[in-house]
Amino acid sequence: MLNRVQKRNLTKRDYVTLSSMIFALFFGAGNLIFPLHLGQLAGGHWGIAAAGFLITAVLLPLLSVLAVCVTKSKGVYDIGKPLGATFAVVFMVLIHFTIGPFFGTPRTATVSFTVGLAPFFPAKYQSLALLLFSAAFFGLAYYLSVEQSKIMARVGKLLNPLFLLLLVAIFAVAFSSPLAHAGSTSATAAYQTAGFTNGFLQGYNTMDALAGLALGVTIVTAVNFMGQTDPNKAAWVTARAGFFSMAFEGLIYVLLILLGAQSLGQFKLSDNGGVAFDQIVNHYMGNVGQAILAVLIITTCLTTAIGLVAAFAQDFHKHFGFLSYKAWLRITCLASFLTANVGLNQIIAWSTPVLMFLYPLAMALIFLSILSLLFHKSSVVYVWVVVFTVVPAVFDMVAAFPAVVSQSTFGQAMAHVQSFLPLASSGMDWLVPALVGAVFGTAHYLLLQRAKTSTGMEVPMKH
Repeated sequence: MLNRVQKRNLTKRDYVTLSSMIFALFFGAGNLIFPLHLGQLAGGHWGIAAAGFLITAVLLPLLSVLAVCVTKSKGVYDIGKPLGATFAVVFMVLIHFTIGPFFGTPRTATVSFTVGLAPFFPAKYQSLALLLFSAAFFGLAYYLSVEQSKIMARVGKLLNPLFLLLLVAIFAVAFSSPLAHAGSTSATAAYQTAGFTNGFLQGYNTMDALAGLALGVTIVTAVNFMGQTDPNKAAWVTARAGFFSMAFEGLIYVLLILLGAQSLGQFKLSDNGGVAFDQIVNHYMGNVGQAILAVLIITTCLTTAIGLVAAFAQDFHKHFGFLSYKAWLRITCLASFLTANVGLNQIIAWSTPVLMFLYPLAMALIFLSILSLLFHKSSVVYVWVVVFTVVPAVFDMVAAFPAVVSQSTFGQAMAHVQSFLPLASSGMDWLVPALVGAVFGTAHYLLLQRAKTSTGMEVPMKH
């Protein structure tokens, strides 16, 4: 199909549409509720917490898009390819199932329901209502993503502008009459002493660094359909649009965090950002506000769901071609529907340890990809960094599991060993080992280069 796409130069309007689509694909369920909850947790320390949050929720996703551009990748598989085809496939599957049918995609439906529609239903009908809503939600996601060439128009031109219009209306009302001065509100104990680090870790929950790698295939496909089929031009277009969309996303994050901190003037710390958003909107607008919130949350979650199910189906069809794109699309939509009915709190509880494992690996691969031209994508550098990163990442995963795992004999033994690693108390114990791996990997690469030069022979390296 792409062979029949007419090559052309992009207009400003094309860039706006593409930036809008990228923003919409990234900005979904967690992007609304987690910064709002972070603001409540951080209180008067919201500024330093926001700085940490923006690194993992904005800078890293932007770098993930740039990593796709620099390496001219077409998906998460290509990012992991320097470590071998087996690693690349396993990493791709882990990423897609995490941001897809196991955690990320189901969360788009559960957040939509919990924040937007649950207040309209009595408690005894909540489970049935979620079942019916999630079925309709993923049915619509399937319908809107089944034609790949129309995803950008449906998301970038229609759904995202509607979402932004409603969000601006909520911000205008809330900031015109703030519930409190954010700087004077109380912070939880963790954010009084380590606001930056905790904000940094909260950014994991958006899953956007992982999504950036996985959504690369959807973004690149959209750019190709716009007539940019040359890899170099497609990379430049993607990077430029990605920068504008991530910058705008960062602005919205700051406003949401500030809104969460201000809400403490009227409400107590909520269980999650979904509850907080519901309280804030109902305070200002009552039932009308609840209706607006329902449309807003469903719209933004639907755009992200479309991107995630499409990326899953595109990558799985490419690497497991015994099923068509539409077949994989039906599988991920059905699996996401089933997982969604487990409930929001359970999804968040079990997704956190997986993110604690995958995020360090994703960050390592993102930075390796961006710097790959410096060491010619040598596999030895990749291997050293990833091996040194994966061990502390396993420790972080076990420590983040619910008590049934983390407080077991095995979990406590792992925690004891983990305590000897630098920065273990802050959940950043992977950082020093990753840097050590980078030093060893670079030294190994330079030795190979020297051997190559002295012998005049080609040293085998994976590219």
